[in-house]
Amino acid sequence: MQCGIDEAGRGPVLGPMVISMVCGDQNLLLSMGVRDSKELSPGRREKIYSDIIKSGCSVHSEILTSVEINRLMKIKSLNEIEYDSVLRLVKLANAPVFIDSFDTNERRLSERIFRETGREVVCKHRADSIFPAVMAASIVSKVRRDSIISDLHVRYGDFGSGYPSDPRTINFLRNSVTKGEDISEIVRTEWITYRKLIQENRKNSAYRF
Repeated sequence: MQCGIDEAGRGPVLGPMVISMVCGDQNLLLSMGVRDSKELSPGRREKIYSDIIKSGCSVHSEILTSVEINRLMKIKSLNEIEYDSVLRLVKLANAPVFIDSFDTNERRLSERIFRETGREVVCKHRADSIFPAVMAASIVSKVRRDSIISDLHVRYGDFGSGYPSDPRTINFLRNSVTKGEDISEIVRTEWITYRKLIQENRKNSAYRF
């Protein structure tokens, strides 16, 4: 048995971040075909996600909306925000815990979590390509985030993936800012991508007068 923790949506300027923990038998998880979620097609991720849920594995997720991230980033870093969620998940674990490290210093993160929970954890970069439970957690986080994004597309229109590297996302943001549309529920206002577009719009508006 092992538990794995991984996130989806850390970097986007639009939409939530989802952090999940999956606890289960690693051989069972491997038999389902778990891999790093980025290496799987959407259809394959959905199938494995369904298998994980049906298998009886323990699955927990923390969903941090853009509104919550904006509020928390006024007082702490994104790393600290993620740390708080990870800490809550670790306390629910019923087996050794492996975490895809969001700290550049793996050992520092492992030791800090141990001090605060008394739980032995292993924090590793690229853990989602090493430990089956972390692979499973990456799939759960990705599928659950994608489901939320799909719902948001219905409400706000197709803004793409929400990542700054996505042209659809940037076009959506630029149009929303130019038109003065209220996207406060889905945009991460602390992101430099959004701030630059706000500044760009202000300059353009000043030139028109």
